[in-house]
Amino acid sequence: MIDFKPTEEQVELQKMARKFAKEVIRPAEMAIDKMPDPDAAYQSPEFRNTLAQAYELGFHKMTINEQHGGLGLDPLSTAMVWEELAVGGIGIPATLLAGSVAPAFLSVLAQGKTALIDQYVRPYCDDIKADNISAWGSSEGNIGSDGSNYYDPKVRHETSAKKVDGGYEITGAKSSFVSNGSIANLFLVFANVVPEKGICGSGVFLVPLQDGVTRGKSMDKLGMRALNQGEVFFDGAKIPEDNMLMPPSDNYPFIHNAIKTVGNLGVGYLAVGLMRAAFEDALQYSKERVQFGKPILEHQAVGFRLFECYQAIEAARALLWKGAWTLANKFMGDLKLSAAARVFATNQAMKHTVEMVQILGGYGVSKEYNVEKYMRDAKLLQIMDATNEIMTIKGIKLL
Repeated sequence: MIDFKPTEEQVELQKMARKFAKEVIRPAEMAIDKMPDPDAAYQSPEFRNTLAQAYELGFHKMTINEQHGGLGLDPLSTAMVWEELAVGGIGIPATLLAGSVAPAFLSVLAQGKTALIDQYVRPYCDDIKADNISAWGSSEGNIGSDGSNYYDPKVRHETSAKKVDGGYEITGAKSSFVSNGSIANLFLVFANVVPEKGICGSGVFLVPLQDGVTRGKSMDKLGMRALNQGEVFFDGAKIPEDNMLMPPSDNYPFIHNAIKTVGNLGVGYLAVGLMRAAFEDALQYSKERVQFGKPILEHQAVGFRLFECYQAIEAARALLWKGAWTLANKFMGDLKLSAAARVFATNQAMKHTVEMVQILGGYGVSKEYNVEKYMRDAKLLQIMDATNEIMTIKGIKLL
């Protein structure tokens, strides 16, 4: 039997996230968006203090196992929290989502490797100052969307891992699209070990910021400016043998798809929260703005736009919740469903943030109001973590 009634714990989590989004995330995001130098923005009090407060409330460790210091929340509870946070702005929540990948991945794959858990996962979970930030390094300039072409030996990560005495040596670079790339101190790196096997010859490595690891310049982007993205360079970075979390094998597509399944849902949650923010701003404006003797909400051209946006929010959320439920009840969830939810939600976010700008008319393109930022942010959601076209193709293959 389907039940949409949240538990008491979920209601409290939503309230906490909603308050934090309104009082902390939104003003920080608006300020960061206006900063011309992205490198300076990610060192600013607006960015650093907001992250620290998010860590203090535990938003950075929601999906990590309780035995390792995390909150161990179920997928539907985290879905509700991510949506609420995204109403305040999607850059800070995206920073938290990307930053949790390496410790969450490690807490699952490093069973028995207690030293790694104690060295990296527990300090991350105990952190209340946002000193520990991680990044997932997969994307490379020569691969991009071809990263799912697993069995073509000509397609391989340029980043390589060479076996040396006591461990591995990592060499190469990850593209400027690595979320948190310029600010992270721990990297989950996909590196090629067996070139003749192409992508399937890649292993998964845990690489801390150290000698041989250089963080590149922050990308200067159209939108989502509160999310740092930047290149990461590896020049013979030496890591212990235990830092290989997964050896190269034909299971590479499985682990890649598992990350995509969870990641697509995360992008979808951001899209729903963003739509809500644009909808709420436009709705309030439409009740106050009077033209031709009545609030513009009462004009059909405006009312229809608002109601269609409301429909999109509800439909996208329902599809994402089904994806979250599947993730909780089926091993590694359903990539096809996750991709469908993400593509639908992000396309709707792009469509309706544009429409909310239209409702505000000339004020919609003014930086005095927030909706133009929402529109710019929405565009990135159709592209990040694989484009919507690529995820659609992926979904078609899984039909």
